Amino acid sequence: MTATPGATPESRGDRVGTLRARLRIPEERLKAVNDVLLDPESRVINELLAVVAKYGTPEEINAKAAEAGRLESLMARLKEQDSPYLDDVKWLIAERDAGAFVTVDEYRREVLGPKAETMSFKNDFAVTLEISAAQYFPWLIAEARQAIDRRELMPGRFIRVRKMKESEADDGDLLAFAAAMQVMGASYVETLDTKGTDGSNVHLGGPATITGYFGGVGQPNRHPLKWLDEFLYYYTNYGVRQVLNINPGTVLVGYLLHKLGIDNEFKISVFMGNDNPYAAFWTLIGAKLFSRDDGRSPLIGFNWSNSVNNETIEITAEFRRALGFEDVVRFEHHIVETWKSIVIQPYNRRAELVELAAHVKNISAKHEGGDPEVERTREHPSDILDYFRDKSEIVASGEMDLLLRNYLDKHDAVNRTARALTERGLSFVAAPKLHHRA
Repeated sequence: MTATPGATPESRGDRVGTLRARLRIPEERLKAVNDVLLDPESRVINELLAVVAKYGTPEEINAKAAEAGRLESLMARLKEQDSPYLDDVKWLIAERDAGAFVTVDEYRREVLGPKAETMSFKNDFAVTLEISAAQYFPWLIAEARQAIDRRELMPGRFIRVRKMKESEADDGDLLAFAAAMQVMGASYVETLDTKGTDGSNVHLGGPATITGYFGGVGQPNRHPLKWLDEFLYYYTNYGVRQVLNINPGTVLVGYLLHKLGIDNEFKISVFMGNDNPYAAFWTLIGAKLFSRDDGRSPLIGFNWSNSVNNETIEITAEFRRALGFEDVVRFEHHIVETWKSIVIQPYNRRAELVELAAHVKNISAKHEGGDPEVERTREHPSDILDYFRDKSEIVASGEMDLLLRNYLDKHDAVNRTARALTERGLSFVAAPKLHHRA
């Protein structure tokens, strides 16, 4: 519909102001929501509370998680299991304490030369360096060894998409990775096994039914409660706090769990398809409604769809700030993607990131693949479908070294992004206890 002919800017402004007033949410609407939440006969809430109650009170649950996640507890369990990864964690601690990793100041001098001493870096807008997916603990150690040898940066944030039951049973892989994250001071996210690829929707399978996924990745019926149960298991037994979230139902479950007093956190996956400011507004409205009195929300990572442009992120940053979430909700933006099975290639958003990083706070630069010019040369380019393969099958195929090469290509892409930011006088967050030290 076109504007009324002859309407002046002033009259259009008055009309906009009149329309805006109609958007106010009456308090009785909020009361109706509270009535459902507090109704003792509300099945949707009662079933959620019953799952939580299996694990104790929120205070008891948080205490179990805190104890399970202590570095000393993780190391003790690795020793009890006679895990081959225990020595690797000890090696990482020793290298960290010996100052083997390049510091941020040293890195800047190596990139910029003497100019680094006089440049002012925008630390308030530091971009978190993120890598995905860090499937296997030995990959992390290979990455750390390369970082020491080449004076490179380790990411400040790691995403895992490995099957958690497989990781739990794999010589302490789950324990070792959690321990390494504490040693490095990095944040990390695990992906629960209750997800769309677990057969939760019995009518969907592989490519022959791919259009069935257009209505959602697939966590139907009671699967949000199963997701909740699985999260509380790993939270109380391993201290895993941050998990991936792919479905509106489990997003709401995450909000409600945090509102109850449990210190869970989650990041929303790219597979949620948040690709415009209005989708983001809806998600952040929910986060605000269920935030705690101190302003905290369990939503700490918001992964954009690959299709978003800088303007969408800039607009969303405005109301993220207005809602009090600028320092709470990190925008996680894919800079590069796996070469196969997810986007049209070549895909590289580094130049756009550099423009954003100068004026939008709390961004994470996610590296899901190597740079396109590298990927196209590989015998086995990175493929997002590799995330869903069993380790036993990968080993039997003889492709584990090829997948490690893919991961190290992602590490290289992380460091290219750090260099690009540094050359523009912009800042980054690498593994804090390795690189951000005096």
